[in-house]
Amino acid sequence: MYEEYFKLKAKPFRLSPDPRFLFHSAGHNKALAYLRYGLQQGEGFIVITGNVGTGKTTLARLILSRVDQKKVIPVQLVTTQLEADDMLRMVSAALGLAHQGLQKSTLLRNIQDFLMVRAREGKRVLLLIDEVQNLPRGALEELRMLSNFQVGERALLQSFLLGQDEFYTLLQSPGLEQFRQRVIASYHLGPLTRNETRDYIEHRLKLCGWQNDPEFTEDAFTEIFDTTSGIPRRVNLLADRILLQCCVEELHRVDGAVVRTVAEEARQEFPMQDAGDTGDDRISEPFDSDKAADNVQPLHPANTVSNTERRLIALEKKVGMLEKTLRRDRKRMQRVITLLTHPDEDDETSESSLAQKDRDKAEW
Repeated sequence: MYEEYFKLKAKPFRLSPDPRFLFHSAGHNKALAYLRYGLQQGEGFIVITGNVGTGKTTLARLILSRVDQKKVIPVQLVTTQLEADDMLRMVSAALGLAHQGLQKSTLLRNIQDFLMVRAREGKRVLLLIDEVQNLPRGALEELRMLSNFQVGERALLQSFLLGQDEFYTLLQSPGLEQFRQRVIASYHLGPLTRNETRDYIEHRLKLCGWQNDPEFTEDAFTEIFDTTSGIPRRVNLLADRILLQCCVEELHRVDGAVVRTVAEEARQEFPMQDAGDTGDDRISEPFDSDKAADNVQPLHPANTVSNTERRLIALEKKVGMLEKTLRRDRKRMQRVITLLTHPDEDDETSESSLAQKDRDKAEW
């Protein structure tokens, strides 16, 4: 709705990941560099972690959209709680292989045969697993076994693993030493800095044809950062509501007061746990974990939010319902104005039509 009001070509702050809107912050550029490095190596595991909403999935989709599919076959999985055999079935299904009712040995043989055929065609498979923190140790061990498939010294399968911070805790488990040694690089994606948050907002607006309408003041950007802690998905959610509020109230200037009002309404509807202090503008540095198992160090999460995904989805639905209601009210208002200003243009004279007109006028 507000796209038309502000003359935007599209909604700039959708929650769904879209590589076209990727903002190249310092952290996102480093994560991309690690993923590109992984593609060049063509083996092992690349691990990218970050809190909910930091942009891991968007990065992964960008990489998948840019791979040379004449040489690399990308396969993406979004995991839930799986057992080891379930992981093999999911991989088989993603590769288009039979998987229902088959034993583990048959699943492994089918996957290996598929990888061997692709290798003879000059191709390899890239497996991208999102929400990897949900996998039990048994499933991770199956992934490690799949990474053993090779022809000569050439690996047939490579995996990119995306997950939340707790995945590093899982990697510290005593039974995963061999898995850790297959992780050739890993990176922790932190939130945006204060300056990056402003650049991120303007970047997405400009991609949608923004001509400084509405205008954002300096204190508006400050309030947005303080409210969202620089987490891109939170920024999207808050900025989307701000634009909707400005459209409803016919505002063309966003200042700190507007942001505080919208943020307070959101907190009342969906109260969230304190995100913690991330105002020091730091981005976590990457570390290389392809050496010894002892070199893998856990990273301390900042901005852990319980049930964030569920709340964001519910709030997006609520905003959608509000937009629908506003569109309906606008049509009704236009109809009533027509009835009041041009009563003779409507030829309908039925009793029901006249009654509806009277109701519309009374309501207006």
